[in-house]
Amino acid sequence: MTIHRGAQAFPRAEYIGRLAAVKDEMARRDLDALFVTSASDITYLSGYTALSDYVPQGIVVQIAEEEPTFILRRSDAPAAIYETFLDRSRIIGYPEALVGNPDRNGYDAVIDFLLESGLGSRGMGVEISNLSVQTAEKFKDRLPKARIVDCTNAVAWIRLVKSDREIEIMREAAAISDAAILRATEVIRPGVREADAVAEIMGTLARGANGKPGTMFKPICLCSSPRTGTSHIPWSEDVFRDGSQINLELGGARYGYCAGIMRTFSIGAPSDRLRRIHDAEVAGLEAALETVRPGSTCSDVANAFYRTIEKQGFRKETRCGYAHGIGWLEPTASLKDGDMTELTANMTFHLMLGNWIDEDFGYVISETIRVTKTGVEVLTNAPRQIIQV
Repeated sequence: MTIHRGAQAFPRAEYIGRLAAVKDEMARRDLDALFVTSASDITYLSGYTALSDYVPQGIVVQIAEEEPTFILRRSDAPAAIYETFLDRSRIIGYPEALVGNPDRNGYDAVIDFLLESGLGSRGMGVEISNLSVQTAEKFKDRLPKARIVDCTNAVAWIRLVKSDREIEIMREAAAISDAAILRATEVIRPGVREADAVAEIMGTLARGANGKPGTMFKPICLCSSPRTGTSHIPWSEDVFRDGSQINLELGGARYGYCAGIMRTFSIGAPSDRLRRIHDAEVAGLEAALETVRPGSTCSDVANAFYRTIEKQGFRKETRCGYAHGIGWLEPTASLKDGDMTELTANMTFHLMLGNWIDEDFGYVISETIRVTKTGVEVLTNAPRQIIQV
């Protein structure tokens, strides 16, 4: 019995359109081939989401070929056959002899393919920053006649503007995020272990919302007093207590696309300090959202937030968010002072307004947003309040 292609999140035509945009960029840089290793870029160009980038793998896009070639570990090749739009002839599984081998690995299989395809002496784009120094040197040593060009983030900038179908999937992910926040309000209670609450939240992230299940987990960050002054710590073995503050960040995920959300909880009445920063941050959030529209810059949005909270006596040292979609963080535009990236319809961001003020005190709130033709659509919809339980 052979494995067959599974249900596809996107039609073939959409993938071909994405590849056409990549090939336009390749032509601009005078490249015949592009080797893509970023897991998120691989998802974007093929639909593949399996967690196999712990070993060498990547997609080779050729100007002269309609479909790219996916080279990965042989034991992971069936996942590529099932998940991607690619013809199975375009999926090459390299042998296990290249795994855990100190001399030759999966990147040698990629280089062998490039040489056999006649690309060894042409313009070759590589996402250099995703490779180790030793691997980058291997490409240069084994392809001495090739003109190797660093194309790190070239695909990421192309995927910054989403299609309507991508937006639809992110809405589905956002509904899961909202459902998980609702579940958190039900399970965060005095005496409950943090781990047990997270288990319930993760159950919702898997079951999904509106008949659309989550298709993978993104990291959950949960911290309770006195650990709220940090941003990316996981849950502990502790239990929730009366008077505790809890900061929670999570995101539903569909087909690799996610929608982040952050909310602050209080067991019992929130402190005056927490109320003050919440009021300032919500006002700043609303000011930032009012600034989001085509033609505004990332810097404009960030500074609308900064100015608003500074009027109320607060400052935020970290950025206000980042491009958001596949793989959570898209390494392109940042919502920060000085980033002059101009907003365009169907860009999506995690407007992330976490503010870590002291070693033992911080506050979080965020939304996943989409730039529309006239303004902004907020994809996440949980109440913007300190959630008192």
